[in-house]
Amino acid sequence: MLRLDGVVKKFGDKRAVDGVSLVVPKGQLVGVIGQSGSGKSTLLRMINRLSDPSEGRIFFEGIDVTALQGRDLRAWRARCAMIFQQFNLAGRLDVLTNVMMGRSFHAPLWRALLKLWTMDEKAMGLSALEGLDMARVSGQRADTLSGGQQQRVAIARALVQEPDIILADEPIASLDPRNTQVVMDALLHINKHFGITVMVNLHSLEVARKYCDRLVGLSSGRVVFDGVPAQLTEGVARDLYGLEADEVAAVDARPAFGAAPGFAVAGH
Repeated sequence: MLRLDGVVKKFGDKRAVDGVSLVVPKGQLVGVIGQSGSGKSTLLRMINRLSDPSEGRIFFEGIDVTALQGRDLRAWRARCAMIFQQFNLAGRLDVLTNVMMGRSFHAPLWRALLKLWTMDEKAMGLSALEGLDMARVSGQRADTLSGGQQQRVAIARALVQEPDIILADEPIASLDPRNTQVVMDALLHINKHFGITVMVNLHSLEVARKYCDRLVGLSSGRVVFDGVPAQLTEGVARDLYGLEADEVAAVDARPAFGAAPGFAVAGH
């Protein structure tokens, strides 16, 4: 279970996140919604400790994440995988090598730097790619792939970390509707098949309603909505998004859970 107690992030006089308290049970798929600048990305970065809270505490299974340092912090980042909007792949390296970077949390530093992966680790990486229908391009340079393909490589990299929680920061923001569905189907499958907790920042209300168990709405860094998708009425959406409400509800992406390829990643 993930718990946030009164989490605040200040940038000068501005509170990007303002007193957020949440409890996220294990295995939940949570969509974090709100306008650009509402604090969604800052919130996820604090959970992963890419950014430190100015106030408040973050706990995971009784561990005070905000107090972790050194090896303990590195171990937490292995358990709490991040997926970014811009993929964060090494474009000149091949797909499998990019995926294997997720194993660097579990390998000695010298072996990770030299990219000396065991056969079992490579098999794990190929299995993750196979589950995302990407094994056929494992030897291809990452920068030759489409945006949707690159995001699937990033998801495979997160999977080989063997995480307890995946944080996805606007993973579909730069994708077309077809690739939006492919990526969201993959996250849904990972959540339901492996029981991995997923928190995903989404701008599209339509996508959020169709895929998420729970929605958390942020406005000016504060939680202004927390409930199941059915409770997100048009009035609540307009409170969250104002004039953007019609635009963010316009994307059509239907989950195809059950039709997704089979995943088989060691540890899950």
